[in-house]
Amino acid sequence: MFHQRATMFIPPKKAIAINAFTLIIIGVVAFMLKSSPTALIPAAFGVLLGICFLTYDKNNKVVAHICLVLMLLVFASLFMPLKTRIAANDFMGMCRVGLMQLVTLYAIVCFVRSFIEARRA
Repeated sequence: MFHQRATMFIPPKKAIAINAFTLIIIGVVAFMLKSSPTALIPAAFGVLLGICFLTYDKNNKVVAHICLVLMLLVFASLFMPLKTRIAANDFMGMCRVGLMQLVTLYAIVCFVRSFIEARRA
């Protein structure tokens, strides 16, 4: 009998989809609440990740690495908005930016883990 180990990580393709969806939804909601065009930047990255999701193939290393670079850019670029939201004492803004960062970080971890597993195999 095979014993499958429980894991908290999801496949990279699913991580892309969740991350893209989160960035698009939260970016559009933030734009509607704040009317600031810069709030659409995460949504634009979400659209790019959505395109990567559509072209993602299990054996396509190039798309996987492009996704990882995009996610690293998103994660790093969200620190300034988080700092701004903290300075403005905007709790909902902190939640929006923090959620985008957490989901992006989780997707990055899922990708790095899959790269490590592929290297071992």
